[in-house]
Amino acid sequence: MSEPVQAIANFFIERGAAEGKPISPMKLLKLVYIAHGWHLGLTQTPLIDESVEAWRYGPVIPSLYRRFKTYGNQPIPVTEVAENVQLSNPERLTPFLESVWNAYKDYTGLQLSSMTHAQGTPWYQVWEVEGGKHYMGADIPPQMIQKHYMEKAANAA
Repeated sequence: MSEPVQAIANFFIERGAAEGKPISPMKLLKLVYIAHGWHLGLTQTPLIDESVEAWRYGPVIPSLYRRFKTYGNQPIPVTEVAENVQLSNPERLTPFLESVWNAYKDYTGLQLSSMTHAQGTPWYQVWEVEGGKHYMGADIPPQMIQKHYMEKAANAA
């Protein structure tokens, strides 16, 4: 079962605040995308209940972008956590999200963006190879994201 994208965002905003590692909108977008990718790659099920689009600076979840874009490159305050949106299964998901957080928390939003739109990534395939840059909102199919992260997992093993 996939989660509301805001529930995943809440986790990273809260974790960032607790550890003194501010989360900008760009960093949040990339962390949620990366967590979704790893979840697809490791469990073959989506983490989030929304689609991912290829935008100029990498993969974007549009509702998350709209929700936090007013912060620009400033940290998102913990007061922006949506109290009424929580993980449906925190016992299962918290350890997974913690592992993603621990692996990527020290990267900036720009560094994460570079990772997610490097050559060979799903974003690159949709944006550059398939011509997604010629229109707004090109969908990055979950199957493409899953395949990419399954390959990353296999290479890491």
